[in-house]
Amino acid sequence: MQEKNNIAVFVDYDNIEIGLKSTLRREFDVAIALDALKERGDIVAKYAYANWARQEGATRQMAENAVQMVQRIPSPRGDKNGADINLALDALEMAFTHTNVNAFAIVSGDSDFIPLVNKLKGYGKTVYVVGGRAFTSTILQQNCNEFISYESLLSEPERPEKPERVERPPREQRHEARAAAQGGGGGAPHGQPPQKQHGGGQKPPRPAPLDLAQAMPLVERALQVLERRNVQPQLGLLKSTMLQLDSAFSEKAYGASSFSDFVERLKRADYVNVSGTGGRYLIERKGQGANERPAPKPEESLPLLRDVLETHRIEMENGVLADELAGWVAEEHPNYDTKHFGFQEFTEFLNYAQDKLVVRIEPDEEKGLIVFLGAEFYPPALPEPKESEFPEEEDEKQPIVEGQPSLLEPNPPPPKPKKVASRPRKAALGPDGQPIRRSRKRKG
Repeated sequence: MQEKNNIAVFVDYDNIEIGLKSTLRREFDVAIALDALKERGDIVAKYAYANWARQEGATRQMAENAVQMVQRIPSPRGDKNGADINLALDALEMAFTHTNVNAFAIVSGDSDFIPLVNKLKGYGKTVYVVGGRAFTSTILQQNCNEFISYESLLSEPERPEKPERVERPPREQRHEARAAAQGGGGGAPHGQPPQKQHGGGQKPPRPAPLDLAQAMPLVERALQVLERRNVQPQLGLLKSTMLQLDSAFSEKAYGASSFSDFVERLKRADYVNVSGTGGRYLIERKGQGANERPAPKPEESLPLLRDVLETHRIEMENGVLADELAGWVAEEHPNYDTKHFGFQEFTEFLNYAQDKLVVRIEPDEEKGLIVFLGAEFYPPALPEPKESEFPEEEDEKQPIVEGQPSLLEPNPPPPKPKKVASRPRKAALGPDGQPIRRSRKRKG
């Protein structure tokens, strides 16, 4: 029997709030995230980290959902990662002190939590990540046990909203209608940031679902894994295997309300064979080559973006809005569609490009996503060469020409030792001044 999940939830409020406002133009609703996690187990602890003195509007919804608010007091010099450190320390402490907690949910899109996710998984804990596809690091999405996209949760029927936020001023409605007529598509006028949307304001339309062909490589791979294990590919096993292979998979991205609906869509599209009834479906692969429609890989979308960025390199130096960059791409490449590469929205594509160092994006609550050139366009300077790497050049030797004067002799001979002249012995002189001859005595 599968072990029951006891989930501890940790919310990085500042990150998730800014991310949603800059990409979806919505405020974060903690109840939506908690409802999604309740489907995966029992929530036994809930913590949210922020400087709550500046988030007075959010404290009410936290209290209504019994979320314990952890106050983070920033230092005078600023501490951008202060909430990250507090959250990580508390999560690790709970992993050691509360043995009944076997699952953790991190509500954030910050890639700084990748070491925490890996550490918790190393301790045998199941890790869920809740965030937006457009601002959650793709590396974080791929390394958790399951990534729950906030966009997919919005497809559920929305809760009735507060009366004071349902109606919007007529003047604001007329402004948006005029902007839609001028710019087309209900967006803000060209060159102006989109209007900030609040809880009761007009929500952006749901992104169009992806083509089922995008999911087939993952479905095929999961079915092959189950076949090698000699396991019948039922609905629950197929989805859990797909999540093991790709934790960012969500059937709602393909327009399905549930995984059984997703499989039904695959069956109607003649991608798989399905047998059984009453929820006990068995899924089988089609034969090799049947309805084979290879989907482009995500990395194949980057060369075109690089060309557009290089063309507008001067404008990109100070950063541009994501909508403006999307306009350049659509103008220069009318047939280009990010959905062909598995991205529902252009902002989700930019998030992938950021992890590949092609762009750098900064969320702004008022303007939206601001895009800069990535590190790929600013390669590091080459290190200065060391002196030892370049040997000193020797002076060219002067050629030796016989009979011509030269400063250098060819192979000069070694110096000869000097001979010391011995002094002649002085002969003894007699009285007459003549040398005395000495006779040698003979022996014997």
